[in-house]
Amino acid sequence: MAGWYWTRWPSREGLERDAESRPRRILTGLGRAVLLAVVCGGTFAGGKYAGWAVVAAAAGLVVAIALYAGYLRATREQRPAAAYLLGATLVGVAWLANWGLAYTLADVLWIGLAVTALIRLPPAPALLAAAVALGSYTAASPAGWFSNAATIGGTVLFGFLLRLDAEARGTARRLLAQERAARAAEAESAALAERARIAREIHDVLAHSLSAQLVHLEAARLMLDAGTDREQIRERVVAARRMARDGLAETRQALSALRGELTPVGEFLVELTGRERAALTVTGTPRPLPAEASLAVRRTAQEAVTNVRKHAPGARCSVELRYLPDAVELEVRNTRAPRGQSAAELSAPELAGSGSGYGLLGMRERAELLGGTLLAGPEDGGWRVLLRVPA
Repeated sequence: MAGWYWTRWPSREGLERDAESRPRRILTGLGRAVLLAVVCGGTFAGGKYAGWAVVAAAAGLVVAIALYAGYLRATREQRPAAAYLLGATLVGVAWLANWGLAYTLADVLWIGLAVTALIRLPPAPALLAAAVALGSYTAASPAGWFSNAATIGGTVLFGFLLRLDAEARGTARRLLAQERAARAAEAESAALAERARIAREIHDVLAHSLSAQLVHLEAARLMLDAGTDREQIRERVVAARRMARDGLAETRQALSALRGELTPVGEFLVELTGRERAALTVTGTPRPLPAEASLAVRRTAQEAVTNVRKHAPGARCSVELRYLPDAVELEVRNTRAPRGQSAAELSAPELAGSGSGYGLLGMRERAELLGGTLLAGPEDGGWRVLLRVPA
């Protein structure tokens, strides 16, 4: 792991131009312009060159600037071969500039190469490049040991500080990207959860209403086929119309539930059991329930009672709501369907198969999403549904 650290390139995100703020980019541009002006002034000041020597010095200055720009690009793109080759070339160009009396250009190339290496190269190559560049600067400098030591120490410190700054910017960009990705995933998950919730609401409302209407209309058809009295057929049709009206009301209630506007669970169960002629028992101290728990109790009761009517017509149905200290339980039971019913009173095979088949799955899914449980199965010849959710 330690060996990997010494050869690991610094964070690329921190070196990208868009990682820098606008004021930082402006200051960087101004600094480079000032540095270029200083190099040009130091190179051509004092009348050191005349005639073709001026042209040669200008050409050398252009070549040095081009090489350094290429070195900056290679290190930003983290291309090892190009970066190391251009760095070595710049050291040689700086020695040529020093030999040609362009001392300012040579010093800037050596110090700039050392700083850039400390910022952008892996630690091991960065230290080697900085040592070569600063060693060359010391060897060529006529200043005393104290001045050279101060220059070298300041250069190394400045380079490491800029490296830490680039790493911090890169870390911040990665964290920002991860946060955005997490928010996008969270938004997608929330959207999927809301779609699943709406799908359950559509099933629970429409399946209940439409299957009830289907029961009455199918019974009316069977009565017509059997030549039953017209008044009984009319009662079935009226019942189907009433179920359609109730289904519309339930649809409105479902829309209200999706908006978080819920009537108390007790009132809902009283209305449901009264309409379905089922016995209702409430034990424990009634209290307001959380919206999701309340909705789970409502839809489970509705689905279970509907299934009784569909699959066991004529059976006695009982609903019990129990308020526990840290949960709420709903139990729906029905007895075995009585024998000897008329064809009009018994559901045909088509009726038992009506609906999507996802009612029990939807009830269990609701319970599990809330950290609860749902048990459903035959008992004493009838059927029992037990819902328990934290509340």
